[in-house]
Amino acid sequence: MMGMGMGMPPARSKDFRGSFRRLIGTLGPERPLILGVIVLAIVSVTFAVVGPRILGNAINTIFEGALGKQLLSTGATQEQLIDTLRAQGNNQLADLLSGIHLNPAGIDFAALGGVLLVLVGIYVVSSIFSWFQGYLMAGVTQRTVLRLRTDVAVKLGRLPLKYFDGHPRGDLLSRVTNDIDNIGQSLQQSLTALITSLLTIVGVLIMMVLISPILAIVSLLAVPASLAVTILIVKRSQQQFVAQWASTGALNGHVEEMHTGHAIVKAFGRQREAIETFDRENERLYEASQKAQFISGIIQPAMTFISNLNYVAIAVIGGLRVASGQQTLGDVVAFIQYSRQFTFPIIQTASIVNVLQSAVASAERVFELLDEPEESADPVPASRFDEPVGSVAFEDVSFRYLPDQPLIDNLSLEVEAGSTVAIVGPTGAGKTTLVNLLMRFYELDGGRITVDGVDTRDLSRDALRRAFGMVLQDTWLFHGTIRENIAYGKLDAPDADLEAAAEAAHVEHFVRTLPDGYDSVIDDDATNVSAGEKQLLTIARAFLADPPILILDEATSSVDTRTEVLIQKAMARLMKGRTTFVIAHRLSTIRDADTILVMDRGRIVEQGTHDELLARRGAYAALYQSQFAEPLAEAV
Repeated sequence: MMGMGMGMPPARSKDFRGSFRRLIGTLGPERPLILGVIVLAIVSVTFAVVGPRILGNAINTIFEGALGKQLLSTGATQEQLIDTLRAQGNNQLADLLSGIHLNPAGIDFAALGGVLLVLVGIYVVSSIFSWFQGYLMAGVTQRTVLRLRTDVAVKLGRLPLKYFDGHPRGDLLSRVTNDIDNIGQSLQQSLTALITSLLTIVGVLIMMVLISPILAIVSLLAVPASLAVTILIVKRSQQQFVAQWASTGALNGHVEEMHTGHAIVKAFGRQREAIETFDRENERLYEASQKAQFISGIIQPAMTFISNLNYVAIAVIGGLRVASGQQTLGDVVAFIQYSRQFTFPIIQTASIVNVLQSAVASAERVFELLDEPEESADPVPASRFDEPVGSVAFEDVSFRYLPDQPLIDNLSLEVEAGSTVAIVGPTGAGKTTLVNLLMRFYELDGGRITVDGVDTRDLSRDALRRAFGMVLQDTWLFHGTIRENIAYGKLDAPDADLEAAAEAAHVEHFVRTLPDGYDSVIDDDATNVSAGEKQLLTIARAFLADPPILILDEATSSVDTRTEVLIQKAMARLMKGRTTFVIAHRLSTIRDADTILVMDRGRIVEQGTHDELLARRGAYAALYQSQFAEPLAEAV
């Protein structure tokens, strides 16, 4: 239905923590590799963390060499120079010199080169381990997404028909594609960064404490401020991410509906309304996305501001400690590097929280799909058909789509093998529902249906449905060759059987006109074949499947008279020797049926042959006369 599911998206996540834990739980099969990633990350972070300390030693070598050559050029020792400065009252400079070891020979470039070479080696090794870490994590996340997609695909196969009837296809496709893609991208971006960031925070904190406990305390003051800001922003942005992905599904649903029915939209001049609905949903998505990105985007500049304040405090306090001789210049420079390394992973972790919010919002939508009630399990062991004949019986069948709206009550019917049963009645009488129950697309509320005396609930759905062939009013062809579309009814059929089925269904005559014959490709919307040709192809598919029971649902309603004649001939051949259920609105097409059922509000109100029902002058006669009286009146 147009506009289905276009309501306001949910304002907040139903269970953010539960969905997050469940999302992390999907990584369970990858625990050994994740452990390997953590080991690689520890090695990589350890080398990266050691780097600034070694760089500090290199700076000390330069500073002490340059200053020593300048101050000790007179031949005095460092201790004599310090005593002289104190005697002159220059205690500040004396304190500074007392905290370092001056080198009167100047800068030791050999030692400096060795330190820098070690530093380069450390960073190279750190990068190599980091690369392997990213490589392993890419496999972890993609396999996790692969399993998630597989679970969703399996779930779709287990969902009952009523789920698809009650959910917009666009929203369903958005969950299967957009949401799962977002989960994969978010995990890929966040997991490696999260592991590295947490390890970096721990490693850097250890190094800062070793260098200067006082400066480490100053740096740690930034942590509670960062956490408070992050929590405040996350709470506000979380509901916007949920709204963003819900709006994405709603917009996709509308686009899918308008694309599928674009001819109808144009025919009824509803382009403006369709565009207005699109604009409204697009605006809703824009607002939710803009708010989500803006609010969550505040995290990084807020963390940067706190980091800069922390940097200023460390630089000032560190400078005073160098001046007082309590710290070397290299240690302070290394500590400043560590303070940057300490605050950056905090900022990065805050950004990861932003990404994870989007992932959890998508994961919740996917988990909602995975948690939907499935079809009841097939019986174990299931009954089997030896050679299905095609006798069908409805015994006191009751069914309703909604609990408070009865549709079919205590319906009983016996159909002999090989007979043709036509089902007629006004719209909403329950004709198609009868077929849905026969195929177990929906489960009965009461009574039972048997095929060859076997309760359909004692059969596996696959065994039951293989006994049926269906030719529906809404033809379905997929992107592929004509040969592949016909063979869909029996994939292992030899070419000779396939062509015989095509000839019996009058497909041969138009296939010969195509350049590639049976290898001609039908496009996605099957627009390169006519409506009648589509119907003939579906009949050929049923011919090839050769089922004992056939269901025809108004198969000639959308074709011209000449094609209808061909389809009628093809269906007559197809129906021969098979139990056939024909749902018809044009009563002229079912005159020869062995039994005609007239349904109204889920009940069989009349039953008999065409002539018998006309003679009764009841509901069937009224329907029949209503179809033929108007053309006669117009002719007069």
